[in-house]
Amino acid sequence: MEKRILAYRKYMDELIKRLKEGESVPGEVERLKKEHLTQVSFFQHERLVHLIVTVTFAILEMLAIFLFLLCPGIAVFCLVLIILVLLVPYIRHYYILENEVQKMYRQYDELCAIQKRKAFF
Repeated sequence: MEKRILAYRKYMDELIKRLKEGESVPGEVERLKKEHLTQVSFFQHERLVHLIVTVTFAILEMLAIFLFLLCPGIAVFCLVLIILVLLVPYIRHYYILENEVQKMYRQYDELCAIQKRKAFF
């Protein structure tokens, strides 16, 4: 998913750059806006799913740490480490999804601005 969202955002950056330079056909900006909103909704859903998973693992990590404080032992310590090893990549992935979706919101705003500019000319 990370490769897909990064590739799509770069693709849109290039299209927006071309549109700002004046390369477009009638109706293209409106079509791009609709396509972009569809892609944003897909990535928002992915972001929500990963938020739920990340929060669940964070809660499990806190519970495992609490359990370790109550009953210290090697097995419980291993559980704390295992959950932590899983939690760190989830946090990283969620961070990437969140930031990229925020950038995609800005891209949509740019498309709207381009469309308004073209409407005046």
